[in-house]
Amino acid sequence: MSPVSRPPLLLTRPRAGSERFAAQFRARMGADWPVVIAPLLETAPTGADLPAANALIFTSEQAVKPLAESALSGRPAFCVGERTAAVVRRAGFPVLAVAPDAEHLFEVILSAADPGPILHARGSESAFPLAERLGAAGRQVGEAIVYAQLPQPPAPEMLSLFAQPGPVLVPIFSPNSGRLLAEAAQGARAELRLVAISEKAARACAALPATLLQIAARPDAEALLDALVARA
Repeated sequence: MSPVSRPPLLLTRPRAGSERFAAQFRARMGADWPVVIAPLLETAPTGADLPAANALIFTSEQAVKPLAESALSGRPAFCVGERTAAVVRRAGFPVLAVAPDAEHLFEVILSAADPGPILHARGSESAFPLAERLGAAGRQVGEAIVYAQLPQPPAPEMLSLFAQPGPVLVPIFSPNSGRLLAEAAQGARAELRLVAISEKAARACAALPATLLQIAARPDAEALLDALVARA
């Protein structure tokens, strides 16, 4: 594919994750593929108090560092996603089980032996009320919001892409990032080729005009990457 015909890849997740995903995409499609990193979200630790727990739940890797630096370091953990599980293991937490998303992890935790008090360490936005659902099912589960997800204004590079006709590849990693993209892209002239990590993420940006929208085969970054490569 000639350079002029390659649709740019727009990445809106926090910068560290965007840079990692850009490297994975370019490893498949070429080191000079055009990529624009313009985060609509960044994260920051909250310093939240952490209640005692026998086991932990990690639904994102951003929650791992605050717990690794706390008195709960080394507690066994349930995880969403293989990448989060890998980060959890490197931080010294034994992994009890891994599920592809929070809804499946709910079932996994209910089917496991009850470890006693569990703490779900998470961000300020959550797509599934995991602790609430587990509590209603009889498990003793608390929550700690250990990092904030802070919206960022659309970067000039992003607005420039939206203003020009032509295709733009955009992965959507969460319902929150989908909502922020929908706000930023109102009136866009570009053809946004969106690939969402889940049905909820897709619904959050389904109202965007001139948009092709696909849901990844699995709720993980590798499936997003496969779908984007096919769309390119």
